[in-house]
Amino acid sequence: QVQLVESGGGSAQPGGSLKLSCAASGFRLGYYAIGWFRQAPGKEREALSCISSSEGSTIYAPSTKGRFAIWRDGTKNTLYLQMNSLNFEDTAVYYCATSLASKCTSDSSKYNYWGQGTQVTVSS
Repeated sequence: QVQLVESGGGSAQPGGSLKLSCAASGFRLGYYAIGWFRQAPGKEREALSCISSSEGSTIYAPSTKGRFAIWRDGTKNTLYLQMNSLNFEDTAVYYCATSLASKCTSDSSKYNYWGQGTQVTVSS
């Protein structure tokens, strides 16, 4: 069965970095689009970045451009999100998710497989 397990969250200072991982099982990462989302307290879930199947094209939300990078490792069947220049507004629970479709979408309702989430806290 499809399973996604995030790790790598924690605390960071403003300007710091964190690298999140999402270990996938039950499907091959390169066959489907997969993305990162986050949800801060009291806010709606926000699409951050996505990587499509096959050619691996990537998309990023404006809030992440130039700071976050998404990539996948097919040998480990793992998705990553490198987050640099973190700020207080990046504090949230971060999730990876897939719709088992080939193309990316920012519509979270299209994603039917989610990890349990990993907490990222940016504080001084």
